[in-house]
Parts: sequence; C-alpha cells; structure tokens
Amino acid sequence: MTREDKNAAIAELQETLGATPFFYVADSSTLTVAQVNKLRRMCFEKGIRMKVAKNTLIRKALEAISANSKRNYEPLYESLHGPTTLFISENPKAPAQLIEEFRKTAERPVLKAAYIDSSIFIGDDQLKALTNLKSKEELLGEIAGLLMSPARNLAGAIASSGSKVAGVIKTLAERES
Repeated sequence: MTREDKNAAIAELQETLGATPFFYVADSSTLTVAQVNKLRRMCFEKGIRMKVAKNTLIRKALEAISANSKRNYEPLYESLHGPTTLFISENPKAPAQLIEEFRKTAERPVLKAAYIDSSIFIGDDQLKALTNLKSKEELLGEIAGLLMSPARNLAGAIASSGSKVAGVIKTLAERES
C-alpha cells in the first residue's frame, strides 16, 4: 500500500467515523468466505456498513477526529489489535443485535469495543448491555409517558370525584322526596 493509498484510506475512515455517533470494533477473523458473505448480506439488510481496515489506519483516523473535535477515542486504541472489522450504523444497538444474531450459528464476530455517543464499551461481555440500549425515540416516549402519568391520575381522580359528588347529591335528593 503506497503512502497515497494510506492517506486516502485514513481520510475515508476519518470522514466515515467522524460523521457517525455509533460504531463497533469487532474481530471477525476465522470466518469462512460463505460466513463473511452471509454477515455482509445481513449488514446490508439491516442498514449497517461493514468495513475491514488496518488497525494503524483506524487509529490515525480516530486521532485526527479527536484533534479536530471534542470526541475522545483513546480508550478504543487498546482494542485495535489483530483482525478488525468496523460496523457503522445510524442505530446504536443494530450492530450488537446483528452480532448476537449471527453468533447463533458461528462463534464470531467477537466484540472488541463500541463507541456509542461518546460512551465507550470495551469487551465482548458488553454485548448484552448494547443490545438492551434504548433509542432516543424510545427514551423520549418513556419520558413523555412519565410526565403524562400524573396528569392522567389527576384527571381520573377529578372524574371519579365528580361522579361520587353526583351520586351523593342524587341520594340526598331521593331522600327528600
């Protein structure tokens, strides 16, 4: 690989990783060609970009992004050894779900690390936590539900109190007659 090729690869990685708030670093070595093709097909179906790159190029791209932004990728650098596959997605838990689903039939890919909106998860043991992440929309829905709950309770109390008062007045009216 010539210096120009390396610089172009770093620039491409820098653009790709700098534009996404979510990416996963995994080891998909020892997969057969058929398994890799199946994994790529699953990635395509789920809207996940799968990219294999050299660790030094990934690190240089991450260092360049860190220098130009507030992002800190330093804890990820330790996971950049051995064969590395990047999974890039707009959905923070989609790659984790893909890895979990794929590993039902194969022992890899193994999660090395994940970068989720400035949070860094290191190690394959974090896979379960990543599959349980809630999307921004889910969290907003839960917050809205929690905020509306007291209002619903108050409305219910007022409605039930009104019917109780009406029942008492009706009973009193019937007694007078």
